[in-house]
Amino acid sequence: MKYIFILLLFFFNFSTCLQAQLKNKVEGVYSLESVMETASAFKLNKDSTFEFYYSYGALDRYGSGKWAMKNDNLILNSKPFPGKDFKIVDSISVKNNYTTIKIENQNTGLYRFVYCFFKTSNGDTLLNADNNGIIILPKKTDTINLLFELSAERISTFLVNNSGYNSYTFNFEPWAMEVFFKEFILHYAQGYLDGRHPLLEGKKYIYKKTE
Repeated sequence: MKYIFILLLFFFNFSTCLQAQLKNKVEGVYSLESVMETASAFKLNKDSTFEFYYSYGALDRYGSGKWAMKNDNLILNSKPFPGKDFKIVDSISVKNNYTTIKIENQNTGLYRFVYCFFKTSNGDTLLNADNNGIIILPKKTDTINLLFELSAERISTFLVNNSGYNSYTFNFEPWAMEVFFKEFILHYAQGYLDGRHPLLEGKKYIYKKTE
């Protein structure tokens, strides 16, 4: 029994040592390969934190969190997504039969990227904010679904059925452009990572180690 314990301890220490060596090899910057007009990379730091960036035209996204290795898999996790990219900053009752949504932000150029899903008898309708950040829903509603095109992977839903209001002012949350990771896995091989991209469609991309 004593020898079995010693053997198990040896294999545990050996496995731990291999994982530590692998972790040291993995550290560095991995840049997305072969996607035209797109720049994206993961930076894996020595303290087990990571930084992510994505750039396409005028669109820039970012993310950060912790990374860990399990066998040959890189596992990325960040803080949880808070749940909404917008916040209500004002709400009032106006004597009319429709709902007004107003986006307020210092960067008025973002208004054209805001949409609202509105349910009708003919199905879902997608309405775009105008140059003043205003969206008019043709009737009063109990649910507001906002989509920020630059973070199109998620929708912000607000239940307003008991508010008694029909005019709402929203602003962006500070994390509206942030990318969040939950058990995001990439496969590690010598000098590169491969797997999905958090924002692009497709099952496999290559990230080559550049630093």
